[in-house]
Amino acid sequence: MKAQQGRPLLIGLTGNIGTGKTTVGRMLAQLGAEVIDADRVAHQVMQAGTRTHTAVVEAFGPEMLTSEGEIDRARLGDLVFADASALARLEALVHPAVIAETGRRIAATSADVIVIEAIKLIEAGMADTCHSLWVTTCRPEQQMQRIIDERGLSQPEAEQRVRAQPPQELKIACADVVIDNSGPLSLTRSQVEAAWERVVAPWKSGTKGV
Repeated sequence: MKAQQGRPLLIGLTGNIGTGKTTVGRMLAQLGAEVIDADRVAHQVMQAGTRTHTAVVEAFGPEMLTSEGEIDRARLGDLVFADASALARLEALVHPAVIAETGRRIAATSADVIVIEAIKLIEAGMADTCHSLWVTTCRPEQQMQRIIDERGLSQPEAEQRVRAQPPQELKIACADVVIDNSGPLSLTRSQVEAAWERVVAPWKSGTKGV
């Protein structure tokens, strides 16, 4: 990989639920990257008054709305994570809007390193536009406990979320960089910093990276 016309450097950051994408994203932001969180973008494109909001309500019914008229993401999540066809239907409605808004943000920024953080980065085709693909991973028992602790889900609910995603190994097989988030934060940070030096520093200098 080397610096090219048409910067910025685009890093795709993905990994299954509970493996530490957000943690790694924060570390990359501290190193100077601009991070675009696809989950937050999805919140924006599904807000009341948007075409995506209308499409989701038409597909899943007004019972998916809160009293304020916004999509109840918890209720919608309970539905789609229990039904693979419903999840695919939702993603077909939301992913194009997320991709379009992400592209708009990339075009509007002056940052020279942009991280696109997305759980379905590969599956949605967003990884194809990235110069380097980074994948977070951790031990399965850690992943499960983090989902329970951080999202307030029960064990069966956490297991359901994990089953709804492709095996971590499939993402790892596509990765240019793998960040093992099984250990202490200091170890995660050292991996992120080493990868930054290996990937980002050569890009910025115009020399060949790994």
